[in-house]
Amino acid sequence: MTSTLEPALSVRQVLGLERVLAGEPEVVAGAGQLDRPVRWVHVAEAADVGVMLSGGEMVLTTGVLLAGDEAAQAEYIRSLHRAEAAAVVLGLGRAFPAAPEVMRRAAERCGLPLVVLHRPFPFAELTEEVQSRLVRRKFAAVSLSESVRTALTGLITAGAPLQRLLDEVAQHSACPVVVTNLAHRVLATAGERSAVDDVLRDWERISRQAGGSEGDGWIRAELGGRGERWGRIVLCGYRGDIATGRLLADRAAEALVLHRMLGGTATGSWEEQSAQSLLTDLVSGVVPARQLLPRARAAGLPVNRRTFVPLVVRDGDPAHLDRVLRMLGLPGLVAELADSATAVLLSLARDQDAGVLTANFAARLRAEAPGTVVAAADPRTAFDDVPAGLREARHVAEAVADALDLPDVVRLRDVHLRGLVRLLRDDPHVQSFAERELDGLLCGPDEDLLAVLRTYLATGRNKSRTAQLHHVSRPALYRRLEAIQARLGVDLDDFEQAASVHIALLAHDAQQG
Repeated sequence: MTSTLEPALSVRQVLGLERVLAGEPEVVAGAGQLDRPVRWVHVAEAADVGVMLSGGEMVLTTGVLLAGDEAAQAEYIRSLHRAEAAAVVLGLGRAFPAAPEVMRRAAERCGLPLVVLHRPFPFAELTEEVQSRLVRRKFAAVSLSESVRTALTGLITAGAPLQRLLDEVAQHSACPVVVTNLAHRVLATAGERSAVDDVLRDWERISRQAGGSEGDGWIRAELGGRGERWGRIVLCGYRGDIATGRLLADRAAEALVLHRMLGGTATGSWEEQSAQSLLTDLVSGVVPARQLLPRARAAGLPVNRRTFVPLVVRDGDPAHLDRVLRMLGLPGLVAELADSATAVLLSLARDQDAGVLTANFAARLRAEAPGTVVAAADPRTAFDDVPAGLREARHVAEAVADALDLPDVVRLRDVHLRGLVRLLRDDPHVQSFAERELDGLLCGPDEDLLAVLRTYLATGRNKSRTAQLHHVSRPALYRRLEAIQARLGVDLDDFEQAASVHIALLAHDAQQG
């Protein structure tokens, strides 16, 4: 459900009401402040009415008690200004046949809208009209607030992810919604994609400046609990009245805090989910990199005049990777992909040695987790080239999944035949070739023979190394190799036949992966 509330009743809108137009209103001062919201309409003839106001009132008066006393007239305007009245409407008549110059000058100095009515006008009609409209609006705001609360609570109960909650908030507010941490780093967004991108394009500046004030439709609510704040939600450019916007933001904040408390971060922290969403979109290539640039910048990734190093790490813990990045002082994003792979995007200054820093990162990872495979694409200086780099790194990581004796950083030039076979793994001819060459082993019950063959070929047909890796004696290995050759009908001492079986095995493993 999208919010259909109109903007708050402003002074300008009140003056445009049919009943008011019958009084021939004329704005004689404060014309630049006509968009002030009107909280209430108050009819008062007392000279000291300012002490009775609480702010936001439109005061209606004939000024009968001010006639002939210019000092009182000026003080009357100043007192309304101090009380933060929205405007003052003066009915012309016996007390003031024309707009009093003293009041006009004082109102202009204070920036208080002063409106005179040239025709007799029953104030009671205006009061009734505006009050009824304001009451209806207040009821509609409360009703909307409860509707949002009910919808969000239902989503939380159903186990909906953070993004689904934010999409609901964006539907009700009809504006971009942004969740940040306390450092203004964007964790999640919702709303029309183009509008969100416009907001994020210069997020660092506009999120910190007063330009993003409630008066401009920027409405914030803090996220936190137990006396500790950990983020905020922002309605960006909300077009409804401020009070309704605050209610929406408060309801949204309550829901997000509850979502977090009930384990809504089971799939990782909001920071991790933000990085995962961004890097997944980059890897997929569904969204052009240029459109993702505002999200990357808002997520805290330096993007101006940088060198980007796309990496994919196999069998690495994302939290561990992130800790190593922080330890080495390397700016970057980490996100878990499918199949035990984790994407890492480093953002380095142009004068830094990308090769050395990448090697340091990989060496540190492999020292603490020896089984980790770090695949890297060549550095990119244009963000548009990052998606291709991430896909290249992923291809490399997949191609060397079962390889032995890898360098700390594996690149495309290191995958050789494995890379080519993996690229062709879905070709029917390649699939048929693999089945035909390995049929004698694939149909047999002894999968250990396939593993021995894989190791033997991967070590360059080194029998001693193969026996050592499989923890068998050399005579036992010879018997297994003889069994393999018999089943396949090949001579593994013949280079061409061994190469053919090796290619078939690489294709088989690529298809299984």
